[in-house]
This record gives sequence, C-alpha cells and structure tokens, in this order.
Amino acid sequence: MGVHVSLRESLSFVVALDQGTTSSRAVVFDAHCRPVAASQREFQQHYPRPGWVEHDPLELWHSQQAVLAAALRKAGIEPRRLAAIGIANQRETTLVWERRTGRPIARAIVWQDRRTAPICDRLRADGLAGAIRRRTGLVIDPYFSGTKLKWLLDHTPGARARARRGELLFGTVDTWLIWQLTGGVVHATDASNAARTMLFDIRRQCWDRELLAALDIPPAMLPEVRDSAGQFGHWQWRGARIPIMGVAGDQQAALFGQGCTAPGMAKNTYGTGCFLLLNTGNRPSAKPANLLATVAWRLGGNVTYALEGSVLVAGAAVQWLRDGLRIIAAAPESERLARQAGAAEEVYVVPAFAGLGAPYWDMYARGAIFGLTRGADRAQIVKATLESLAFQTRDVLEAMQSGTGVRLRRLRVDGGAAANDFLMQFQADILGVRVERPPLLETTALGAARLAGLAVGMWPLKSPCTVPAGRMRVFTPRASVRWRERRYARWRDAVARTRGWLVDER
Repeated sequence: MGVHVSLRESLSFVVALDQGTTSSRAVVFDAHCRPVAASQREFQQHYPRPGWVEHDPLELWHSQQAVLAAALRKAGIEPRRLAAIGIANQRETTLVWERRTGRPIARAIVWQDRRTAPICDRLRADGLAGAIRRRTGLVIDPYFSGTKLKWLLDHTPGARARARRGELLFGTVDTWLIWQLTGGVVHATDASNAARTMLFDIRRQCWDRELLAALDIPPAMLPEVRDSAGQFGHWQWRGARIPIMGVAGDQQAALFGQGCTAPGMAKNTYGTGCFLLLNTGNRPSAKPANLLATVAWRLGGNVTYALEGSVLVAGAAVQWLRDGLRIIAAAPESERLARQAGAAEEVYVVPAFAGLGAPYWDMYARGAIFGLTRGADRAQIVKATLESLAFQTRDVLEAMQSGTGVRLRRLRVDGGAAANDFLMQFQADILGVRVERPPLLETTALGAARLAGLAVGMWPLKSPCTVPAGRMRVFTPRASVRWRERRYARWRDAVARTRGWLVDER
C-alpha cells in the first residue's frame, strides 16, 4: 500500500522574518507565494533623552524568535518543511556585541535617533560631504549607521580598544539576527543593508577605508557583504537545518515584493517611516542631491540600484496619536475620526519628531501643529496627522520627478498605513496620480521570501508570484488642481516654520 502524503506535507514553505521598528513579524509562504500563517509582536521603544531612540538587542532577537515559532505552529508545519528563511529588517539601526559571548555592549541606536548630529556637522566641516555622496550615494545625516557606530565606540568605556583587538562586532539588525540564528557562526550582511551605513562604496561594492578612518572605526568589526539572495548560514532547530537564503533591508525587500524589478518602477511604503523607491537599473542615480542613491539588491554579483526618498516619521506619527496623545485607542480608529473632521478647519501637523528627512535633511527641525482655532478638535488633529504622510510623500515625489525627469502616472503602495482608505484617497488627490494598493500589504515579508525562494530555485526572478495575486484597489484623484496646489502650498509654509528649530544645538 502506498504512503499517502497530504498537500500540506508535500509542499515546500519559506518563512520571512520581517524585523521592523516597532514589531517583529514572521510570515510563512507556501510554494505558490501565498501567505499561510503569520505572527507579530510589538517590543519596547526606549527614549532616554529627547531625540534619542533605542532598542534592546536581546528583546529584538527574543521577539523575532517567538514569532518565528508561533508562525510555524499556526501553519501546522515542522521546521523540516521549510525550504529557506528570508530576512527583511529595519535598516540603519546600529548594534555592537562581543564576538566571544554575543552579549551586546549597549542598547541598539535606532535609525530615528538624532544624537549624532554634532558628528555629522564635523564631517561636513572636514569637507567630506562630496566624498560621502559620491561613494555611498547618501547625504551626511544621523539617520545612517556610521555616525551611530562612532558614537557607541566613543561613549562605551574601552569599546574602541576592544574593537581594534577584534573583540567586538558591528551589525545592522539583519546581521544581528543572522548571528543569533547561526549560533555565532556567520557575521554577514547583504549589499542593500551595507549601503545604508555611510561606510560602503556602492559602486566598488566594498567597505570604504577612508570613511572608516574618518570615523575611527576598526575594519575588523565589519560584517562580510554578500548577495541579497544566497547563503547566510543555517538555523538549526528541532532537528532541522534550514538555510538562510535571502536578506534585504525592509524597503528594498518591499520594492522586490511589489514586483518593481524593472527600471522606472516605483513603490511607496507607509511604515514607521515612509519610503519612496524608484528602480534605476544597473547605475546609481547621481541626482537629485537631496535624495539617496542606494543598492536595491545584489543578485549573482550584479547590482540593481534605487533612488530613495526617506521620510523619517509616517506611521510613527499615528503611533504618537495612540501612545503619546492617547486620542485614539488603535490605528484603524484614525480613519473614522479623519472622516468626521469638518472641512472648514485646515490644521497642519508637521511630524518632524526626529528632524526632517528627504528632501530637506534638516537635523534640527522639530514637530509642530499649525492652524489651530477654537473649533479644532481631536478629529482635526488626527486628520492632519494622516494628511502629513501624504504631503511628505509629495515632497519626495516632487524632488524625484524634478531630478530625474521621470513622471510617475501611478504609485504602488504597501505597509500598514496603506490600509487606511482615507489616507490613500488623500494621497491620490494631493499627488494627482493613481494610487494602487495590492491585496497583500506586507510586501516587505513577501520580498524577503521571494529572495530566499529565488536562491533555492523555488521561484525564478520573473515568476508570476513576483506580484501578489488578487484584486488591486485603485484610488484615482478626485480633487481639483487648484485645491491640490493650495493645500500643498500651505503644507510647504508649515514645514518652513519648523526648520532649524534647535538652533542652539548647532
């Protein structure tokens, strides 16, 4: 008698670890790129001083480990059924740990953290802005990992001497997870994450010795840089040995998951921040100077580049409404309140809690609310906060289109806040372009799974599952050009009034 094998037992699965800024997620995908189970857990944010944001590295790992196990339980599969693991991660967040014990020497400094603004000022004064732009594709800003790493070495007793002796290791979150999953066997990152450190030459695809010297960072701390789809070691659990085969920064993973694999294709992710990426093919874009040239992914040694506009605070502003102001109980409530707000009041929230990212790059800006009258209420503030995400996206798109000459006719969107229909309609109205929302918003996890599946031969690069299956929701512009331009002009005026707020800290 033959042995019966069920459909679930016969399929191969890929699990994506999506380690974000406020939560860890794990999503299991089947052989047809369909999500079959997921688990998510929020973790604590630490704000020890104004402008500082930290995470506990061990909590990142333990939360990711927990959701990985939970997702597999929900899927009803054993680890041996996994063909591969893919990792997508919050990018510039900086960790340092002991090579021998794996113990972190301090909390992780999160990408939103602004404590290294004085270091950035010194780099500019030393005339390094041009070299950093040419080699790394980035602007000098506390956003990136290099100055965060210098700060940890400067402010942790004995750290730089230990690093020079090879006792300490540096990594972004992907490197930390790989180290933990492999039991300390593999210290590696992929090219897309390396490109976010302000230490990596994106054309020569190597760590830049001059920039390391300028920040006094010992090269022995740095991880090996590998392709985004390839071998990153194995996770051994319950008798299974599962290969880690795909790694990318979360925004690059979302670009891949959205199927934007051809030059000229773009997506916008509404997560903790807001990130608009345009695939530029095999060459990094030299302009506009206020956007970022970055590595999208590296496959088989071949690099695909992207032009990126990075908004530092997007979904984090909605979280502020919930946890800071406590005027909503949960993020979905923001849509109902925004629809209740009267049209007569025009309130503007500029959520520059961590300064302003693209296209302004103002480390010293801070958040503000404008246009308050006695008639303004919590619904107006919620509405204005949601609108700020769309306004910031237009800021980036204006810079992208003026610098490249590319005119976007449609914008693909994903991320948690993209589920908000009010926001998506306002986005279409303020841009004057179609906004297309796929049925699967978690395209970051899909991109990580796709990279891992590509590496093990499950899905070719242009397989049908590159784009999530299902019905696309399309939002078309309804507002007049006059309304659109008047509202945007008022937004620009509000932003101008927040800039350079912390002049005493320069």
